[in-house]
Amino acid sequence: MLRCGNIARSGSVPRQLSLFNQMNASIQLTQASSAAEAADHTQQRIREIPYNYTSFSDREIVLRLLGARCWEVLTQLRQERRTGRSARMLYEVLGDVWIIERNPYLQDDLLRNRRRRGLLIGALEHRLGEIDRRRDGADDGRDARVVRLLELARAATAAFAAGFASTE
Repeated sequence: MLRCGNIARSGSVPRQLSLFNQMNASIQLTQASSAAEAADHTQQRIREIPYNYTSFSDREIVLRLLGARCWEVLTQLRQERRTGRSARMLYEVLGDVWIIERNPYLQDDLLRNRRRRGLLIGALEHRLGEIDRRRDGADDGRDARVVRLLELARAATAAFAAGFASTE
């Protein structure tokens, strides 16, 4: 078993142990933990978007890709979530778009390979189509929110695809 220098044998870490010793930062652990607790209460950093290994929260990604109104709709739908399958499919679409927009190597690969790009865009559209197919018309308010969300997601997907067409 590896042993770290200043950690007590009982497994407890002294509250005043400086992060500077561990990570070259001069913040005390008590300050860092209280700041993290405060941030946690004000805004949850939910991570449901796959491939999101950035410092951006799901909220920030949705705001960048779909806009502020869409985040409000997503928040309302999240509170009414039943199975979460449609949400998972939407987050997969957003994750694919996000990772490709952030990675120039993936962009170059998709620009060079039209077939792969077509398959990707087809998969994005298929997932959105499945969300549309799963809509429940029994609740008009919920259904209207899902329709609005799908409109915005389809527009973002179309803009994503058009970005490749304009670059060729």
